[in-house]
Amino acid sequence: MNWKNLAERILAGASIKRDEALKILKSPDDDLLAVLDGSFALRRHYFGRGVQLHVIRNARSGLCTEDCAYCSQSAKAAGKKEKYPLQSVDELVDGAQSAHSMGAVRYCIVTSGRGPKEDELRIVSEAAKKIKGRFNIQICASLGSISKKQAQTLKDAGIDRFNHNLETSARFFSNICSTHTYKDRLRTVMAVKAAGLELCCGGLIGMGESLEDRVDLAFAMREVDADSIPVNFLDPRPGTRLAALKRISARDALRALSMFRFVNPDREIRVAGGREACLGALQALALFAANSIFTNGYLTTGGQGYQADLAMIESAGFHISGTSESPPED
Repeated sequence: MNWKNLAERILAGASIKRDEALKILKSPDDDLLAVLDGSFALRRHYFGRGVQLHVIRNARSGLCTEDCAYCSQSAKAAGKKEKYPLQSVDELVDGAQSAHSMGAVRYCIVTSGRGPKEDELRIVSEAAKKIKGRFNIQICASLGSISKKQAQTLKDAGIDRFNHNLETSARFFSNICSTHTYKDRLRTVMAVKAAGLELCCGGLIGMGESLEDRVDLAFAMREVDADSIPVNFLDPRPGTRLAALKRISARDALRALSMFRFVNPDREIRVAGGREACLGALQALALFAANSIFTNGYLTTGGQGYQADLAMIESAGFHISGTSESPPED
């Protein structure tokens, strides 16, 4: 395959085929830089060299009824886990102030659990109104399963985006969760779109799924019209059902990011959880496919740190960008 030619075909209006996407994942190591070059042609066309920073807030930890196999907050995960109820309005606003000071485009409020109770929805909505009144920052909420009515409540409060990952392919989903279904997740995704919220929807790579499952997930993102696609890489957590799995290689992680870019060329693609653990010394290469990152850590694990992220971005020839930045003309 000539990956640059494939990128040029896509920019000319063609869509990548499933067998071509699979070839990206199966490409030899000798082709890795060529694959990244092709994905960068797409990334640069739509996003230039800008990197959007996102800061995540673990607003409610543990206390989860779900049995997701990868998650240390799962009801079935063994070992100690930090547990606390939903943080107060003031605590959520303070988190937004910290994110704003780091130049983050988006502040992500995340809670554990199946879905929000009405008092929790009220707290998040009140916090969103205060944040919007004080800071020029977008807000993403990730609160589990929500209804169309709840989605509309969040939009009315000033929430810009809602995250609800499909996690993996429809075929593989039952291997990682039994307390809710892939169709349950799709219902929330549809509720988000119906309310006019931006949809953040991605998944987790490296849970034992096949390469075909990874391709299916990337195409599912296109089918649900995801505005933002976080690509997470499993960093196996002690006490979870997937604790014994090995991390995927940095090379396979880069292939996956590139494949997601080829399938969804004009969408925000975020290299998310597991970035440091799986990519290691090759982290900067992820920016040639992805145009946004989480900085300052994740839900239950720390990252390499804000200053290290800034240094990485600058050393690779990229820069921090905002939502209004236009890509350069080709």
